[in-house]
Amino acid sequence: MAKKKKEEVQETIEKTLWKAADKLRKNINAAEYKDVVLGLIFLKYISIAFEKLHAELTAQIDQGADPEDREEYTAENVFFVPPSARWSFLQSSAKQITIGKIVDDGMDAIEAENPQLKGILPKVYAKQNLDPTSLGDLIDLIGNIDFGDTQERSADVLGHVFEYFLGQFALAEGQKGGQFYTPRSVVELLVEMLEPHKGRVFDPCCGSGGMFVQSEKFVEDHQGRIDDISIYGQESNQTTWRLAKMNLAIRGIDSTGVKWNSEGSFLNDAHKDLKADYIIANPPFNVSDWSGDLLRNDARWQFGTPPVGNANFGWLQHFIHHLAPTGQAGVVLAKGALTSKTSGEGEIRKNLIEEGLIDCIVNLPAKLFLNTQIPAALWFMRRKKVPNAKFRNTENEILFIDARNLGHLINRRNRELSKEDIDLIASTYHNWRNVDGQYEDVAGFCASVPVSKVAELDYVLTPGRYVGLPDEEDDFNFVERFTSLKTTLEEQLAKEAELNAIIAENLLKIELPKE
Repeated sequence: MAKKKKEEVQETIEKTLWKAADKLRKNINAAEYKDVVLGLIFLKYISIAFEKLHAELTAQIDQGADPEDREEYTAENVFFVPPSARWSFLQSSAKQITIGKIVDDGMDAIEAENPQLKGILPKVYAKQNLDPTSLGDLIDLIGNIDFGDTQERSADVLGHVFEYFLGQFALAEGQKGGQFYTPRSVVELLVEMLEPHKGRVFDPCCGSGGMFVQSEKFVEDHQGRIDDISIYGQESNQTTWRLAKMNLAIRGIDSTGVKWNSEGSFLNDAHKDLKADYIIANPPFNVSDWSGDLLRNDARWQFGTPPVGNANFGWLQHFIHHLAPTGQAGVVLAKGALTSKTSGEGEIRKNLIEEGLIDCIVNLPAKLFLNTQIPAALWFMRRKKVPNAKFRNTENEILFIDARNLGHLINRRNRELSKEDIDLIASTYHNWRNVDGQYEDVAGFCASVPVSKVAELDYVLTPGRYVGLPDEEDDFNFVERFTSLKTTLEEQLAKEAELNAIIAENLLKIELPKE
């Protein structure tokens, strides 16, 4: 009960801060304002960690400690914040007309002292469209809100605020927001199903880094060692890459392996030799402009050359190429990839199935994604499906889960999965694949299907083809249901006739203009 109360208080802080910050946005669009707000939250966060250690070092001056020595902070994995960038200084300058330049200069100073942040922090605060008064109010707002009694608590809440704001800005930006943000419930589902306890986690289209954050959180929640996970990523949009680096830094996650280049993962693979234990990714759906014409003989296409006009099966093979011998992958793809046969896609899908790489397919509800209304599905793949200490032999089976009826609306356009939905889907998968699992098919929801049956249906992977229809309740009365529907139809037809008569009568009253 106490935990629930704590979550409610935290949620109130996040929502309150968002509403207050959004009011200060004025004429700035969400895409620009995102950098302004998230940059300040990041700065506030690192200031908390810096001030805590600064106070400890100040108390130890007589023992030889130097609170202004950058090496003291580097040794404790804390960012050094120079005087011109410390939150206390910025807040004391918040009412000055030059506050925008002061913040930009502070960001430059932080990057100069912390090489790992070089080129990452936003310097957008002196722009003409950002009103100095509103910026000062925003600094006061972030500086004065009560995050908790201790610095540790404040830092923890700020981390959640950063994540919450990423989601809210993605909603505000609509389709463009989906380019940097995968909805949290989808990320949680992928991570809960894969259970990345230990090893290398890779996302070659990492957006703002949500997959990595959730993977680390999974380890923490299950009492594992954060140091047992190392992350690797790639992003082609530099602004989004900066968000990812800040998102990870705010949680103390090493982002050295998260790379940026403008060419992207297909043309300029930043981790060519990486073999990952877990791949978790949400590549852009149905991308036609992916330079496929330049990669016709690429070594990654072991199961067939993907069509120039669609990158879906290029992504799947890119993921497989980077899997370790016992690696696993959980990725989001447009639902069309489950059935498409154009330009050799059907043959590639057949080869993946025959090779035993496809482990599980989850059909997702509509409206989960911010940037598209295209239906989507999750693909789970494993390099080796042979039995081991944890997993049973599923070499000749595929699990299909139809989750289209799960989730709830959070507004008119968007849906999300609840914790109960996520637990249901993930536990179904675990019970199916784990040696100690207790799995049973559930009509209309899940089915374990032999590969031979999938072959009979021409290697189509749509879950609805295999899970069937849900069992009807025993008290279903056909006559009663038919009579009810018949009565409703007759009432609607009578109403239609009545409305048609009224329309016809009104038309007769209209006087046409005389010629």
